[in-house]
Amino acid sequence: QVQLVESGGGLVQAGGSLRISCAASGRTFSQHMGWFRQAPGQEREFVASINWSGGNTYYADSVKGRFTISRDNAKNMVYLQMNSLKPEDTAVYYCAARPDTTPEYYSGRYYYYWGQGTQVTVSS
Repeated sequence: QVQLVESGGGLVQAGGSLRISCAASGRTFSQHMGWFRQAPGQEREFVASINWSGGNTYYADSVKGRFTISRDNAKNMVYLQMNSLKPEDTAVYYCAARPDTTPEYYSGRYYYYWGQGTQVTVSS
């Protein structure tokens, strides 16, 4: 079992930055970690993910160049640094974990563990 707890969400103006965090506990060894988001009335979508070593990262086109995912395995933490935020980035952000990178690192169906989410609101 893996337990995930997100933190760091909040209200920020467009163009601003925010870093959200995910604290993992339990059987965290070798987990591929991802961030997803869901806006009101919309489906959950992939944002970014990172493999166990941190050597491979993956991003949705909508956030590429603005968001950076990272992890600190010694602290069992995963981070999402969000820069140049836009109102369309407003959503509940979820941390998720899966035991491997393939198949389809972008698909939520292959992530076994999920956090409760943290709200990010970007005002225009």
